[in-house]
Amino acid sequence: MSGPLTGFRVLDLSRVLSGPIATSLLSDQGAEVIKVEPLGGEMVRAMGGGGLTAGFLAANHGKKSIALDLHTEAGVEVVKRLASTADVFVQNFRPGAIEGMGLGADVICTLNPRILFVSISGFGEKGPYAHKRVYDPVIQALSGLADLQAADAEDRPRMVRTVIPDKTTGLTAAQAITAGLLARERTGRGQHIKVAMLDVMISYLWPEGLVGLTTVGDEAKRVPRGQRSRDLVYQTTDGYITAGAMSNKEWRGMCKALDRPELAEDPRFKNTADRFRNSAVRLELTAEVLLTKTSAEWLERLDANEVPCAPILSRPEAIAQEQVKVNELIYEYDHPGLGRVRQPRPAAQFMDTPVNLRPLAPRLGEHGKAILSEAGFSSAEVEQLIEAGTMAAGAVPDAD
Repeated sequence: MSGPLTGFRVLDLSRVLSGPIATSLLSDQGAEVIKVEPLGGEMVRAMGGGGLTAGFLAANHGKKSIALDLHTEAGVEVVKRLASTADVFVQNFRPGAIEGMGLGADVICTLNPRILFVSISGFGEKGPYAHKRVYDPVIQALSGLADLQAADAEDRPRMVRTVIPDKTTGLTAAQAITAGLLARERTGRGQHIKVAMLDVMISYLWPEGLVGLTTVGDEAKRVPRGQRSRDLVYQTTDGYITAGAMSNKEWRGMCKALDRPELAEDPRFKNTADRFRNSAVRLELTAEVLLTKTSAEWLERLDANEVPCAPILSRPEAIAQEQVKVNELIYEYDHPGLGRVRQPRPAAQFMDTPVNLRPLAPRLGEHGKAILSEAGFSSAEVEQLIEAGTMAAGAVPDAD
């Protein structure tokens, strides 16, 4: 059986992470994704020897690769011909760059009125930061995410130590693409879809991290820095756990598990609003108690009282835990460029149209000849492109 997006073709000119994450999700779900790379390969290939890295595999498995020089008229014409039969065109160059290549939305959408032209950027096409170079930490800084990591009013802002904006933008773009394809099925027309990383992150943070800004006025009072005095990481005598009580029932269970029944009647913690206002002292009291027993002892007591809790696992422990095994999330296979590797299966499971597990990441330009042949290029045209240096022949680049 085929994935739910089987039959759709995606032309992917995006680089690094936000765009490739989006298109890898589409590939997992059955779409044919043609990755258009520069002759030397995209940046992530260069982060290891042989042109293949774990990072490149994670965001580009299951795709086809063609390497073109888009600084040449011939290379641009190849992309135009490929776009004429594609359903989706994805790019994440800085605003103005794709237009400068002669491959802007006006050109591609005129050539193929049914195509979805997807532009992923840091900040959008206008404004003071529109042409600013951007990586994940820049968006963390400007979206309020780094500010949210401060432990208290005296603590400094901190970065989340994983690329949240890039990956969240990829998820947002993939969802927008599938919605755009649904709209096209109803109208017969494609459209230009724009996704800015800053927009994604502020929207993403709003339901919780920025919700205090909902009501206009007194913003400084409503959103004090470090309103959470600490995170929910608690040290025990032999490790670390997390535990939290939101509802009144959970709080009573927490107090019982901690052998502190008096806290359940403390007026500072009587209801959810009280506990939120007095979170600093509540969390410190909880931390003091949890420091007196082992993680296993506390987890058993907390579970028995229906308090949400878990051990804090290392990254190797996280993928080895029993729940991950039962879910059959991680699978292993032999990759010709990387050896024995493991990957997670796509998280969303479709019962009637299972997702594809096409685990190999393409070598640079590996599918170029086949892609062009399928697009109607003659053998002579393909060889002419290779001889002119417009297209890579498909050889794996040597490691630096």
